[in-house]
Amino acid sequence: MTKQKRTVFYLSDRTGITAETLGHSLLTQFDGIEWKKINVPFLDNMAKARTLVERINHAAECDGYRPLVFSTLLKADILEVIRQANCRVYDFFETFISSIEQELQQPSARMAGRSHGLQQPLSYFKRIAAINYALGHDDGVNPKNFTDADIILVGVSRAGKTPTCLYLALQYGIAAANYPLTQEDMLANQLPKVLEPVRNKLFGLTLSAAQLHFIREERRPHSQYASLAQCQREIQWQESLFQLFHIPYLDTTHISIEEISAIILDRSGLKRQLYG
Repeated sequence: MTKQKRTVFYLSDRTGITAETLGHSLLTQFDGIEWKKINVPFLDNMAKARTLVERINHAAECDGYRPLVFSTLLKADILEVIRQANCRVYDFFETFISSIEQELQQPSARMAGRSHGLQQPLSYFKRIAAINYALGHDDGVNPKNFTDADIILVGVSRAGKTPTCLYLALQYGIAAANYPLTQEDMLANQLPKVLEPVRNKLFGLTLSAAQLHFIREERRPHSQYASLAQCQREIQWQESLFQLFHIPYLDTTHISIEEISAIILDRSGLKRQLYG
């Protein structure tokens, strides 16, 4: 069955992150469509708007369907130009701002860039510090500073610890370190000594042996490290270790980094720092 091909535009006066995030969330609910996604940030003058109208009309002609346009534009005159194109416009601010103004009985500021700007400088710099911490304490580096961590992810090699730490830091300002459980740890069958003083900060990541085998094969094809039997041994051992030392853990086989991070925050009770 041939997929329907449609074009979607994400428009903004600034970065376009909000329009893309909200629009993408909505479109994930519709199957069987192949989307061509076009981001148009910093759409802040009439010349750019008129040029964009031509692009939208061209996409409509090529696809045989009018494009969808998700907008967080604040300038009414620019948005009005876009509405003249052969497209269907979904304006997030129009949908929500007027209703919120009525409820709060005050006008909104209608200033571009506030959601991803420096309106909350303390929160922003905490996230920068958290990113630096995650980078400086990746893969068991600088364990003497683990007491400064908000959380320490543990798991065997290639279990997803590093990307999760970086996501927690970037999105939520969480100072996340990670420690790899090694073959030597498995032979000792004990929690690594360096982790004993910070046991209350530990959170384990696990996954299916088949998934770990697939990931490791990409890194070191046909090696003992990547063999299915080795992956099975390591996963079985680490899950036994988590249970023995009462370390909370999560099977990440079928969930995204975003979901992993949200679950970790929910289970650990850590406070998100994104909005101050």
